[in-house]
Amino acid sequence: MLIYNVTAHLDPSVEHKWLKWMKQEHIPEVLGTKKFTETKIFKIITDQDTDGISYAVQYYCDNRKQYESYLKEDALSLGQKAKDKFGEKILFFRTELQLIYEYT
Repeated sequence: MLIYNVTAHLDPSVEHKWLKWMKQEHIPEVLGTKKFTETKIFKIITDQDTDGISYAVQYYCDNRKQYESYLKEDALSLGQKAKDKFGEKILFFRTELQLIYEYT
């Protein structure tokens, strides 16, 4: 399993608008590519975040081929929609995570 993790640092003025957009538009579009099996949104809780609010959005996919296909075919256009809608009110940091071991 591979997880595409996108951390978003938001200006507080767009938090509710961004969350609504993520739930109603962006995540359904990403899942509609059929490259990810599920998505989770986490609010990052820290007392160091005094100038904004941060979220981690995790997109789960079965293998690297699906992830690379997303990057090649979909990521730029879907990312551009976020830039067009929110501009400089959001900063993004992207990482990929590979599941090594799971305790159950």
